[in-house]
Amino acid sequence: MHNSLFTDDDPVRLIGGRHRESGRIVFPCPADAAYEAVPLGRKGQLWSYTVQRFRPKSPPYAGPEAFEPWAIAYVELPGEVIVEAWLTDVAFEDIHIGMELELSPQPLGGNSSLIVPAFAPVKALAA
Repeated sequence: MHNSLFTDDDPVRLIGGRHRESGRIVFPCPADAAYEAVPLGRKGQLWSYTVQRFRPKSPPYAGPEAFEPWAIAYVELPGEVIVEAWLTDVAFEDIHIGMELELSPQPLGGNSSLIVPAFAPVKALAA
């Protein structure tokens, strides 16, 4: 699954960038010599979210024509960074700030060649 967002590890992790002078971590890792690539933690907490209820304009949206709403999350990876990703495997009415999440990358619109960052509730992954 390796690309500029994910490690080749099993299980896969997101690749962040640590600023060489300040130590500040960002995601994704910039293609800049001032940053070194670092694997990020797989678990975090929901910091904020919204539900995308309408099909975005194309371009830039390249997803399927048949649109289904999805949740977009800001996930706080403790001691690292807050990342933006899809929220998956949870009903919209069950989403709550502070819920425990784990990285669960997903294909964009059924296209298995394009994988996007996503997080799922820890309990959903255990089931």
